[in-house]
Amino acid sequence: MARIGIFFGTNSGSTRKIAKQIKKRFDDDTMADPVNINKASAESLLAYDYLILGTPTLGDGLLPGIEAECDEESWAEALDKLQGVSFAGKTIALFGLGDQETYGHEFVDGLILLHDFFQDAGAKMVGYWPTEGYSFSVSQSVIDDKFVGLALDNDTQPDLNTERLDGWLALIAPEFGLTVAA
Repeated sequence: MARIGIFFGTNSGSTRKIAKQIKKRFDDDTMADPVNINKASAESLLAYDYLILGTPTLGDGLLPGIEAECDEESWAEALDKLQGVSFAGKTIALFGLGDQETYGHEFVDGLILLHDFFQDAGAKMVGYWPTEGYSFSVSQSVIDDKFVGLALDNDTQPDLNTERLDGWLALIAPEFGLTVAA
């Protein structure tokens, strides 16, 4: 079985595409195929010691879910179902998508919702990412001048996604026991 699970929430498919790009960078024995969180259970997340979790930010800084302009169950509902589950002993890295120009007042705010939930559930959170090179006004997902996970903007900076993704994977690699492919 793979050592790393990757789960994502999505409303347009962009987060799924990033999850697949992450998977492609590692051999099949290291990382499981990405799974939409609406098809996951607590047991499927708990099967891994290492997790990479992705989300877009929708509406007014919300996670995707039925109440946040998403037609299917996603992170908002999944977190409700995961209430009371311990993630002690798990290492988790986050990535999030947002639009820093149109939604610069809540850029990737969905990340902090995942971060706080899993940290409060006992997980070790890794993969904090610098805010340099972004042009947003406010983000709840910034702690000590770093995003709580990788922030990607497919709308205004898609040309930086590959570079940022590669840098972030190199950053989390030691925490996950990964060797990043050249």
